[in-house]
Amino acid sequence: MPRFSLSPLVLACALALPTTTALAQTEVTTTLAGHAALPAATTVAAPKAAGQFFETAGKFAGANRQRTEVLHSIDGISFVGDPKYPRKSGGTLPIRGQSVQGFSGIVALGKDHFLTLTDNGFGSKINSQDALLMVHHVQADWAKGNVKRLHTTFLHDPDRKVPFAIQNEASRERFLTGVDFDPESIQVVGQEWWIGDEFGPYVLRVDTKGKVLGVIETVVGSKAYRGPDHYLNGRLPNYPGDATFDVRRSGGFEPMAKSVDGKTLYPMFEWPLWDAAAKSQDMRNGKPYTRILELDVASQKYSERQWKYAFEEAGNVASDFQMLDATTGLVIERDDATEGSGNVCKDEPRTDCFTRPAKFKRIYKIDLAQADADGFVKKVAFIDLTKIANPKHLARRGPNEDSFVLPHLGPEGLTVVDATHIVVVNDNNFPFSSGRTLGKPDDNELTLLDIQALVEAK
Repeated sequence: MPRFSLSPLVLACALALPTTTALAQTEVTTTLAGHAALPAATTVAAPKAAGQFFETAGKFAGANRQRTEVLHSIDGISFVGDPKYPRKSGGTLPIRGQSVQGFSGIVALGKDHFLTLTDNGFGSKINSQDALLMVHHVQADWAKGNVKRLHTTFLHDPDRKVPFAIQNEASRERFLTGVDFDPESIQVVGQEWWIGDEFGPYVLRVDTKGKVLGVIETVVGSKAYRGPDHYLNGRLPNYPGDATFDVRRSGGFEPMAKSVDGKTLYPMFEWPLWDAAAKSQDMRNGKPYTRILELDVASQKYSERQWKYAFEEAGNVASDFQMLDATTGLVIERDDATEGSGNVCKDEPRTDCFTRPAKFKRIYKIDLAQADADGFVKKVAFIDLTKIANPKHLARRGPNEDSFVLPHLGPEGLTVVDATHIVVVNDNNFPFSSGRTLGKPDDNELTLLDIQALVEAK
């Protein structure tokens, strides 16, 4: 989730890139089949063994990043809007307990049960020092529109499998925090959970009780891919511009798919890689692209095989990736700068309406087997998450009209439920996103979609 630490050079280059129009893939219809939500203010008590420090969270979210102990004294400001006219989300920090928020990954367990993954906390290492890393077992009740948290598992490293010093290094249980990792994607692999991280980026192996079993570095052949928060880059450069890395901050393994036979994982970079020497992103024909890697489960090593995924517009990101069958999969591609619908006043200097309404929020069907000679996967068709058919009026949040919108900044995770249905979950960035209702922090919404037309698209 980190959104406070964009490199000025990267941001400047991204803004300078030409915006291209979407290619003419086939747009197909998706239909709302269910909708349920977990309230934004949901919290869980930290384990007693974690200590008093974690009884509250969000103490370092103030503008100066200094400790603030007074509960609810820091207003949440939406990530999206005019910085000269900050729009309050309605959420506040610090809070008592740990925030059950930021669902950036989801796995279907059957019978409307899911694993959901909370990301690093409140947006960056520096403000997530008191945020513990968690996986939640939840159940959706589509009839009532509710999501129930059944159990929370806290990630910890008592056996010292993490190869670098963590924040809770001196403790016995060594609970992991938002300083240590930014978990963004999750897959069930046998009796383990494999979690994609953005800081390294790494892939963490943990057991079903949250204990770390290993940390896999991103090494493809002789090439190591590292971000600025990798432990070997965990320092300021000697001189401005002296740091070297390939993976931009908050650009690691947001998406990570698993093959249907469970033998392979496909970690995918959220953003294009950065060429420090050329001072540019990965580009082809004026359009940025990102890469999909191949990780063998048995050996825990990467093959040298890669695929490339071309973004439709500069500034778009890949926020999740799941396989449908041996060669085709689904990718959430979205912009990273819009939220909201309905009460819109586009580009106006106001706080009582959405000045940058939800724009590019799509799920693409891709085919790895039809990659071109340069390794670019074929984008077969897409659904638009701002135009979801709702003939049965099943929406539980927002207007319940014939057309339904996912207006969030981050449609962030998806999981395949059956042959024709998926569930999409939003990262509500608590308390920094307010895309569903003005002045109200976004809930954690689970949206069940019928995607038969997308599955059948050729």
